[in-house]
Amino acid sequence: MTDVHELAPLAFIDTETDGVHPDRAVWEIAIVRREPDGSEEAWETFVDVELDTANPFGLKVGRFYERHPLGRRLSGRDPLVPSTRDDTLSVYTAAHHVARLTHGAHLVGAVPNFDAEVLDRDLRNQGLIGAWHYHLVDIENLAVGYLAGQGRPLPPPWDSDEITAMLDLEPTPQDERHTAMGDVRWAMRVYDRVMGRTS
Repeated sequence: MTDVHELAPLAFIDTETDGVHPDRAVWEIAIVRREPDGSEEAWETFVDVELDTANPFGLKVGRFYERHPLGRRLSGRDPLVPSTRDDTLSVYTAAHHVARLTHGAHLVGAVPNFDAEVLDRDLRNQGLIGAWHYHLVDIENLAVGYLAGQGRPLPPPWDSDEITAMLDLEPTPQDERHTAMGDVRWAMRVYDRVMGRTS
């Protein structure tokens, strides 16, 4: 049961990328699409990635060498065998999933423009277009405004742990942080708390 009537679908999104540079590449995507009736569809994938423009620090943040199939092979965690790429999706296939799951939805996430920019570029490079609603919902801004309205202002720079604690939410487990689906689930918890949504 929801306390908030949502008129448009929401697409909670997050990507893990090889850095924050303008030509960054996505190597992990997670989306949970929530329909106005409350039904949800979750999807996540690792994406084929070329590392020629990667930033080593960017790869470290999302634990690329521990989690992505190519990273695991390159770091010796998995055998270095020719990949059949069954363990990742091509950018082309991932773009089609993203286009479908975000179509007509409001994108919701932590700094969702970061994800929208790179996903829009990838979709366009595959002959598609991001048909999501142009109003993006940044859950950190939403949470800080909510807390300020309660007389508990939080000046920038904002820290996700502090926001989580001030909203009386359970912290994200360490092994889920900086994973696309872990960050999506955190965004959902923050959004639902602020918007008064109950399950």
